Amino acid sequence: MEIKHGLISCDDHCQLDSDNWTSRMSKAKWGDSIPQLWPTQDPAHFAIDWGEEDTWRWFINGKMIGNRGVSNCATVMIDDKWGEAGKLRMYFPQRWSDVPDYVYKPIERLKALDYDGIDASVLFFNDPVQGGKCFEGSPEFELEVVQAYNDGVAEWVAASDRYIALTMIPYLSGIENTVAEVERATKMGHKGVNMEAEPSQSHKSLPHFNDTYWDPLWAACQDLGVAIHWHAGAGVNLEMERWKGYNFNEAGAMGRPSGFSTPAQYIPNALFSGVMERYPDLLWVTAEAGLGWVNYVLEGCDHEWERRRLWTSGLMRRPSEVFKKQMAVAFWHEAAGIEQRHQIGLENIVWEADYPHPTATYPDSWAYVDMCLSGVPKDEKNKLLYENACRIYGFKV
Repeated sequence: MEIKHGLISCDDHCQLDSDNWTSRMSKAKWGDSIPQLWPTQDPAHFAIDWGEEDTWRWFINGKMIGNRGVSNCATVMIDDKWGEAGKLRMYFPQRWSDVPDYVYKPIERLKALDYDGIDASVLFFNDPVQGGKCFEGSPEFELEVVQAYNDGVAEWVAASDRYIALTMIPYLSGIENTVAEVERATKMGHKGVNMEAEPSQSHKSLPHFNDTYWDPLWAACQDLGVAIHWHAGAGVNLEMERWKGYNFNEAGAMGRPSGFSTPAQYIPNALFSGVMERYPDLLWVTAEAGLGWVNYVLEGCDHEWERRRLWTSGLMRRPSEVFKKQMAVAFWHEAAGIEQRHQIGLENIVWEADYPHPTATYPDSWAYVDMCLSGVPKDEKNKLLYENACRIYGFKV
């Protein structure tokens, strides 16, 4: 991969084509359970009723997934055709024919990267599997849904080395299948794993994160050199219920400013779990949570480690030292967080665009970069904007 612009986004979202699962999974075997788009006029399937007649939604196992539209790509739906809702980045396409090519076609999407001055894109999930949680149904069904996703995003990697694919993992068919899928996907060019921070919350039969059940996964990822990724809340439900009286756009606006509260809890869990002690070369990346909260968490962890003498429990390294050796966090709109970059660690920060979601910096990414990094020396900028990402994902600068 060539660095032309000097900017890598470590959190974008891969929207696979509408037939990704129907073209890869057996209709005879799975029938209408296969992830697919269906037309619907059911009022329960709409976050907002736009008054449109031809409306579709994703269904998995016959259950509707996502009541906003067919693709989380509101940041590109801003032209006059979509009116004021488009300009407010709150309109989600209601049928597949309205999803722009540069959202789901990898070659076309490269044009969007170049237009925004971005060299490469780390691909998290998008509709209908954005959460990457356990899929209801049999373990075999979940495994095939996951494999179809990983095969689909592998085609993006084959189309261009500017795409950095993250592996979706199966949870329900045993740790052996989880590891096997990571190994299979890595052979296809995937460079990381995206997973839930506490899988047992989604499926009660699964052990907690720090159970040794997961050790074969950590070992495989460490050996393969692929980082574990957590995206925003990472499937952990710690949110308080929204207060009443907000409209759709106002309620959506609260997601990101409060989104740090979940990683601010699961990162201390990870640092105190002992997992990083056992796998000291395994890297972890947290995306779409920003930076400003990180120092408070690390100072709090260090304080507790000292006061409670946790080295006597086998946690031999100070939590902030573990973080600086093995973790990275992503930012996209923070200037105040960047002021703390030396305390967080210049090697531990990467940049993200969040394309094509409503909070994305597209098509003004460099304007945000210039705002956030005003006064930052060039050598430090380069680390934050692309050099750290190249190190994490194995690219030569």
